[in-house]
Amino acid sequence: MEYKQKDDKIIMTDFDSFNIKEILECGQCFRFTKLDENEYIIIAKNRVLNIKQNKDEVYFYPCDKKDFEQIWINYFDLNRDYAKIKELLSNDKILKKAIDYAGGIRILNQQPWECLISFIISQNNRIPMIKQVIKNISEKYGEKSGDYYFFPDKHSLANADILALTECKTGFRAKYIIDAAQKINSNLINLESLRLLSSDEARQKLILIKGVGPKVADCTLLFSLGKTDVFPTDVWVKRVMEHFYFNGSDTPIKEIHNFAKNTWSNLSGFAQQYLFYYARSLKIGAKK
Repeated sequence: MEYKQKDDKIIMTDFDSFNIKEILECGQCFRFTKLDENEYIIIAKNRVLNIKQNKDEVYFYPCDKKDFEQIWINYFDLNRDYAKIKELLSNDKILKKAIDYAGGIRILNQQPWECLISFIISQNNRIPMIKQVIKNISEKYGEKSGDYYFFPDKHSLANADILALTECKTGFRAKYIIDAAQKINSNLINLESLRLLSSDEARQKLILIKGVGPKVADCTLLFSLGKTDVFPTDVWVKRVMEHFYFNGSDTPIKEIHNFAKNTWSNLSGFAQQYLFYYARSLKIGAKK
């Protein structure tokens, strides 16, 4: 990867394994707006960032060298060798097809607080509604920046009125959001400290929050806390795994997790993302 600053833009060249559409649309984040093919606005890290990609260059703007080096390199996981990860995973013939289909996926390093609440909202919800609810919450409780609003902090949501929060179309999830905010705001659960625990220990901490089960916990661990050994499994991923690896048979999630752990170890999270995007895009494993 090479990059340079020109006016208010960072221009990244000589990059590998980076496709902004695949990164943003593989189900790991929700605060983005598509402007054109391979052109997006994202709201993350208390920044509003435009990204435009062509064959040889990626433009980040408004962005200076300091923000790029201190925020976006980590956010987009640009220091990780994805070529090596893909080489190792491609020993699996099924995964090789998935990687060949969308080899530009990278796992984002999101803010743990926002990631946790976003995946609480995602339960039994479609992506357009998830994005709308997060937008509603941000506009009601977050800080405004130009035409956009940043995600609210834990203090704002810990003190939120449940009826007012429900007006943001959170539904039954309102009580879960408030419980999460109160536990984190009081430091009963310290999200950053979860990085120091094993994935199993960190998961047990997260499921102390009302409404947080293994899937929401694993998404938080993978997409914001660096736990790449987890394998988030919802109904869709379960069907995909059954289709590819269990002869279409109904398989307990625990057995799927054991398969992922024994097969892909600390690369399980990457495998999940390649398989999920590939199968969802081609509707592989979808119910008839």
